[in-house]
Amino acid sequence: MLDKQLLMIPGPTPVPARVLHAMAKHPIGHRSKAYGKIQEEITANLNWLHQTQHNVQALTVSGTGAMEAGIINFLSAGDRVLVGCNGKFGDRWGDIAEKYGLQVERINAEWGKPLDVAEFQSKLEADKEKEIKAVIVTHSETSTGVLNDLEGINKAVKAHGEALIIVDAVTSLGAMSVPVDEWGLDVVASGAQKGYMIPPGLGFVAVGEKAWKAYETATLPKYYLDLGLHRKATAKNSTAFTPPINLVFGLQEALRMMKEEGLENIFTRHNRLKKASRAGVKALGLSLFGADEVASPAVTAVMPTDVEAEKIRSTMQQKFDISLAGGQNHLKGKIFRIGHLGFVCERDTLTVMAALEATLQELGQNNFTPGAGVAAANQVFAG
Repeated sequence: MLDKQLLMIPGPTPVPARVLHAMAKHPIGHRSKAYGKIQEEITANLNWLHQTQHNVQALTVSGTGAMEAGIINFLSAGDRVLVGCNGKFGDRWGDIAEKYGLQVERINAEWGKPLDVAEFQSKLEADKEKEIKAVIVTHSETSTGVLNDLEGINKAVKAHGEALIIVDAVTSLGAMSVPVDEWGLDVVASGAQKGYMIPPGLGFVAVGEKAWKAYETATLPKYYLDLGLHRKATAKNSTAFTPPINLVFGLQEALRMMKEEGLENIFTRHNRLKKASRAGVKALGLSLFGADEVASPAVTAVMPTDVEAEKIRSTMQQKFDISLAGGQNHLKGKIFRIGHLGFVCERDTLTVMAALEATLQELGQNNFTPGAGVAAANQVFAG
């Protein structure tokens, strides 16, 4: 049946009808008073979502563009940086930093395991000359479904005194609390197609005062991603460059929806979906990739042993129009990932569990009690 697609990947995520309708409006001039009022509302609500008093900057980029902006605006070629690498995206930030001539030291952990806070602490404490200029960390590692201890790593950075912390919060912002001001996070990047519930095309960067001070002496080349230009425009309820106006309409409506739900309710919902997804998968006799205590509220990674991961994904797509994400890099074909991020509810999770059970049965895996996945997930919801 057409138009029955259920998007259960960690991005792009499902888009609410209210947002789609908002995006269908005729565009307006981005230098008009009407647009300025929209920008003013959006900035206030972005600050609310990020739990910060400093204006969040919106860029016409994906999450990768937001992270690149977060790196290049505050550093200079030759600067020493620590990069946490325990998945595809941590590795990517190390690659980007090297492309810009930064002196990169990677702190590695096995994919599926969290970064070790003690390793960051040791490196930072040993830096008596204060040569480390930044620590770059992925909060929710989308490729593995592992949540890194951002608060713990940030405490080690704060004890260092000089280094900035630059955070990839692409799949954590909007799914769990990222209290930018309370934790004193310097740079936090995210993307529209995740917890924001709108299509790809906008990225966001929250910047603290310490990072803005570093901006004044940073020398890496930038123009379109120059956050100083965006900061000046945002302060005037305007934009540095032409924005994707209809996406902005969608963002305005999505942020209104998020405010209606409330921050704590949003975080509670994502945590409940995480627990239900993991309980359902376990009940169906499948192995989870990553321990419960470090599980991301945005995505659950599953490593089947008796059935090929790609056969599960293809059957779910062909029979039920449900999209699941595959593994990346060396995990390709070994895991599949269930997204439960953004505009996702309990009904979606129960639907996925029922379809997953039917898929496993078709593929010859029957080492579970019929209905076990839905029952286990529903028990979480009932509790």
